[in-house]
Order: sequence, then structure tokens, then C-alpha cells
Amino acid sequence: MLDENGTVDMSQFPKDLTDAKLVEMLKYMLFARALDAKALSLQRQGRAVTYAPLVGEEATQVGTASAMREQDTFIPNFRQHAVFLVRGLPLESFFIGWRGLVDTSEGAKKVKATAVAVPVASQVPHGLGIAFAMKYRSEGAAAIAYVGDGGTSEGDFYEALNMAGVWKVPLVVIIENNGWAISVPRKNQSAAKTLAQKGIAAGIKCVQVDGNDVIAVYKATSEAIANSVSGPTVIECVTYRMSMHTTADDPSRYRSDDEVAAWQKKDPIARVRVYLTNKGVWSEEGEKKYVEEQAKKIDEAVEIAEKYKSDPALMFQNVYSFMPDTLKEELDAAIAANFWQ
Repeated sequence: MLDENGTVDMSQFPKDLTDAKLVEMLKYMLFARALDAKALSLQRQGRAVTYAPLVGEEATQVGTASAMREQDTFIPNFRQHAVFLVRGLPLESFFIGWRGLVDTSEGAKKVKATAVAVPVASQVPHGLGIAFAMKYRSEGAAAIAYVGDGGTSEGDFYEALNMAGVWKVPLVVIIENNGWAISVPRKNQSAAKTLAQKGIAAGIKCVQVDGNDVIAVYKATSEAIANSVSGPTVIECVTYRMSMHTTADDPSRYRSDDEVAAWQKKDPIARVRVYLTNKGVWSEEGEKKYVEEQAKKIDEAVEIAEKYKSDPALMFQNVYSFMPDTLKEELDAAIAANFWQ
């Protein structure tokens, strides 16, 4: 819908997407990229744990998050930083989490999210369970679960889709197809023409969109959420990971510079910037001012996060719906031994 030159197909333009809303989405995309750069810098300085950059995938994340309603819950993997940002997670909570502290799990609950989960494709069965509960309780909400292209090869993905199709739960599965499952390219990951079509066998509606087109992503997600009362949808967002899989990875060992350069021309931020600038609702001066404001907020959040003192007892909580005796014994022993003093 929004091509690389900033040209929009108005025949499909979402009726509820105003210029003001799109400006807000661009701001979040810029914010996400700045937040990403800061987190990466902190990790390289030893001030954060292993980190998964999102650069290049801003449209997929901001587009899907902007389509969510207040009552909806999202189930992230380890790269949905922009989704948390749009949903209102405090910046300091974001950086506290990437210091390796468990405290952000409480913050995630407040923005209707599960905690960050690294096991590949585990998000889909979790989303299935949440969506099943939503339907059972007639909550009128949807669960939005994120999975990468590599995750669509996992049994968790297929099993969850199968049951989602049978039970017709309000589940939206976002496949964030960024081209590489760590060092394995999409072409070696699956022989399916698209990843979206994997939903067909489960009797689930599926759609593939340009993941670097925030308007198309927003439209597809909005429609899927609106239709979730009738059943699930699989959305494949075709985007690109411009950076490394995580900070433990070196992408130069398995992909060419030419490939990266080709995708840089499809930058999701650049095309929105051109479109809004041509409409007269965005300017270079305004962006510069906004970026400066973002940098200040990020630095303030990092300062708060690095002064934050965690309560180690939290690692024993929220593991189960209640604390079993064996875990309570470990907690009591740790306190008695001043384990974390």
C-alpha cells in the first residue's frame, strides 16, 4: 500500500487511519530505532544482557501494536521492543529488563502482555491458551502472538494453529519474517511459497503483507482483530533484519553486504517520512526536534534503570499460580543465608 517512494494506494487506505495517527506511528518507529541503538550500545559496554536488535522491523511492530485495542493481550518473543513501547511500557522498565532483572514481568502485565519469552515458537501455544480463555469468558478481546520465520518450522506453531482452527479462538498470529532464522535463510527454512499459507491446513484465514509498509501492516492487523470474534488469522509480515540476530551473532559470516544494502532501500521509516513530508504534516526540522526529545527521555530512563535495586525474592514469585512448598523452602533458605546481601 505504501511503496518505497512514499506513494500510497488510496483505494485500500484504512478509513480510520488519519494523518495524525500516521504521524504518531512514525514517531514511534523513530523512537523504537533510537531505543534499539541505545540498548545495543549498552550491551556492548557490558551494561545490558544479550540483546536482539529490531532495526528494519519497525513497521511490522508499530503497525501491529497500533492496531491493538486496550483489551487485547500480546505475547512477545525477544524482539518486540517497539510493541512494548507503543503499548506504554515505561522506558526505565524496558532498560531494567535488559539488565537481566525479572522486575519487568510486572510491567508487562500492566500493558496486557506476557513476559519476554526466548524459546522459539512458544508464543503461539501461549497465545492459543490465552485466546481460549478470552472466548470462554466472552471477553471480546484478542490475543496477538508473535513468532519469527524460523519459529514456523517448530511443532509448537503447527499444533497451536491446529487447535486454534478447531476451537475458532480470537487469536492473531504475527509471523515476523525477517529473512533469517539466525544463520538459516528463509529459502532453506521452508519449501512453502509463503509462510502465511501454513494456516490454510488448519482452516485459518491467512494473509501476507509487506512488513516494511506500516499502513498495510496496520490494516491487516486491524481487520484480523475485528474478525477475531469469528476465529483466528495468520499474518505474515515480510520484513528484514538489518542488524544481527542477537549481540551474540555475526551476520557478516552468513549474508552479503549487497543483500543488506538492497533491503536498506526499503527502509520502513524512510517511506513514511516521504509520504508525510509530501502531505505537509512532517518536516526535517520537526523530526530533528523530536529525535532530540527522544534521546533525552532515553538517557533519563537509562539513568533510572541503572540506579534501580531489584528485590531478588521476585525470582521465586510468579513462577507458578501459587508458591509450592519446595520453592518456599528455597526462598526461606536464601533469606536466612543472606544469599543476595
